[in-house]
Amino acid sequence: MKFDKPAGQNPIDRLRYVGQPIDRIDGPLKTTGSAHYAYEWHDEAPDAVYGYVVASPIAKGHISALETEAASRAPGVLAVITAANAGKLELGEMNTARLLAEYQIEHYHQAVALVVAETFEQARAAAQLVEVHYEREAGAYDLAQEKPSVTGAPESSPDKTVGDVEQALTQATFTLDAVYTTPDQSHMAMEPHASMAVWDNDALTVWTSNQMINWCRSDLAKTLVIPQEKVRVRSPYIGGGFGGKLFLRSDALLAALGARVVKRAVKVMLPRPMIPNNTTHRPATNQHIRIGTDGEGRITALSHVSWSGNLPGGTPETAVQQSELLYAGANRLTGLRLATLDLPEGNAMRAPGEAPGLMALEIAIDEMAERVGLDPVQFRILNDTQVDPADPKRPFSRRQLIECLQTGADKFGWQQRHAVPAQVRDGRWLVGMGMAAGFRNNLLSASGAACIWMRRASSRWKPI
Repeated sequence: MKFDKPAGQNPIDRLRYVGQPIDRIDGPLKTTGSAHYAYEWHDEAPDAVYGYVVASPIAKGHISALETEAASRAPGVLAVITAANAGKLELGEMNTARLLAEYQIEHYHQAVALVVAETFEQARAAAQLVEVHYEREAGAYDLAQEKPSVTGAPESSPDKTVGDVEQALTQATFTLDAVYTTPDQSHMAMEPHASMAVWDNDALTVWTSNQMINWCRSDLAKTLVIPQEKVRVRSPYIGGGFGGKLFLRSDALLAALGARVVKRAVKVMLPRPMIPNNTTHRPATNQHIRIGTDGEGRITALSHVSWSGNLPGGTPETAVQQSELLYAGANRLTGLRLATLDLPEGNAMRAPGEAPGLMALEIAIDEMAERVGLDPVQFRILNDTQVDPADPKRPFSRRQLIECLQTGADKFGWQQRHAVPAQVRDGRWLVGMGMAAGFRNNLLSASGAACIWMRRASSRWKPI
């Protein structure tokens, strides 16, 4: 796909469907409780049994011994699955850590075994009988403490520089130099990570709560070392994902492994306490932002460098992407730094990078507006850009940030606000009004669609 000129009018702009008050197809099903989530396909698998995950109580080290005999003899237990009897397992393309630990423990709550039993309660009780002996190793868990070990960004994400930021900052009339931090944050959707799996000879079907069906299917096939055509993934309804269910997770893999051993459908759901550490999370960030302006408040220099951590082989939190395109400025620097941390995998959560990155940038823009002596809305309008700041020959096809800011300010009564903090009270509460801009870069890829027209013949519709 090549985008080298404004798009112009297209069918979406006619707003025949987009922007219209059309009911969601799944809305009535979800609100009445009749939508079938991954754990609830009872008619498809009436004889399903239950798996309960045994998770590592240490964050880094290795397994020295794993004793499953007592759990295997517990009432109702059908099997105890470990790396020793699970068969050959590869690492999925989109998994940073193994979803079932073999020997090395890579993060806290990494799955080390699955107990399968006739009932959920039996599986949970027997899981407490699995004895795992570990050899602990020293780990790194705090981004601030590990900053000296931070390395450069991966080769796929080099620093982006335009002009001379350092010289522009030296010559600027007003400057800001600040560091903003955000903590590690975890998903907690209403529907937990849950899956049900069943085998038909050598073909696998998995019902799972997953946002990206093809990614899940391809990584299941790779991890299990079976052809993709032997894997079917079903996820018609998702009770919340937000990035935490983009990839294959341990519940789906372990359900498949358990079903293969006991030759029955197996359900696996991650308990709430296990979700933050057995899935993905938004990594903490340490963001250094510097801004310089001329005497009128026009940005002349903008530098945004972000540090974050991940497991070996992981990627950084892309917290600087929006800073490349949101505001004007001839001299620019954006960069990512990555530290190796022994925390669960860091990945997408409610947009990859923009949430913590925009927060830091917009706070910095507000603070810069105050230093310049301009209203925050006017400061943003003054520094709007209709072209890529790094490549002025590359215009936006359509960009209406100024119109959005002006409309929002008018609707919210921005001009009546008290610009000085702590001037308005409502009983015990201090009342203020703030604003911020938002931006997310498009993630474009080649796509296509097929349309089959139908015509009515007597009382039936027939394809043509």
